[in-house]
Amino acid sequence: MGNSLGEKRVRTDFNPSKEGNVEFINQKTAELINVLEEFKNDERNNLDGEAKRLVSLAQTSFEEAAMWGVKAVTS
Repeated sequence: MGNSLGEKRVRTDFNPSKEGNVEFINQKTAELINVLEEFKNDERNNLDGEAKRLVSLAQTSFEEAAMWGVKAVTS
């Protein structure tokens, strides 16, 4: 399994169908999750608890969207 949070969340190493679209969706989603994680952890941004909560919600929404996208391309 990948090392980044995004790769872990969308399980980039798990693609039994070997479908290219699945790989593409998972990689792009992992990138989005990682961008937000880097933003959240960058001390220069000085995020408060509410901003961190919003980042977490966005990451979860991306993860959910990836699941729906994978379902769509493997139907």
